[in-house]
Amino acid sequence: MSRIRSKDTAPEWAVRRAVFAMGFRYRLHDKRLPGKPDLVLPRHRKVIFVHGCFWHAHGCRIGARIPATHRQFWKKKFANNVRRDREALRQLWRDGWRTLVVWECETHDPVRLRKVLADFLEPTFRVPDYGLEERHALYGMVAEPQEEGRSGYCPARPVTRGGSTTVKPLRQRNKRER
Repeated sequence: MSRIRSKDTAPEWAVRRAVFAMGFRYRLHDKRLPGKPDLVLPRHRKVIFVHGCFWHAHGCRIGARIPATHRQFWKKKFANNVRRDREALRQLWRDGWRTLVVWECETHDPVRLRKVLADFLEPTFRVPDYGLEERHALYGMVAEPQEEGRSGYCPARPVTRGGSTTVKPLRQRNKRER
């Protein structure tokens, strides 16, 4: 078992290539996270595990087989691996991470793999959490009618001069800045 690699396996490389080709950048094997995920996308709070079907007891034809010798040892080992995987996924979920487990057998079909990854990595839109004062300012920007005849009117840029508030127009960009 000492010759079994835990990093840079062929299935992991297939997933890494696909994710990189989609334009996402990631970190590898972050030790600070439970389960040490294979790919970590911190900006999106998403992690991807690439599991070998045999070692993580997947239900496919590869993972369903138990070696004929030392059956009790292997059953116990696979059960511990599955338990440890579940605990890591549960802890990541509690910490606010979205997780995906890609199985070795899923990496054999690149079209399907790309679809699974694209569905998982599609952006999740969040409503920004503005403070109370900022919310009122934003509401005022939307509620104020635009002044007629003024180009470049921007309610977001009020200027106070001598006690009265006026609105400063946006600066026009010259041709070199465009």
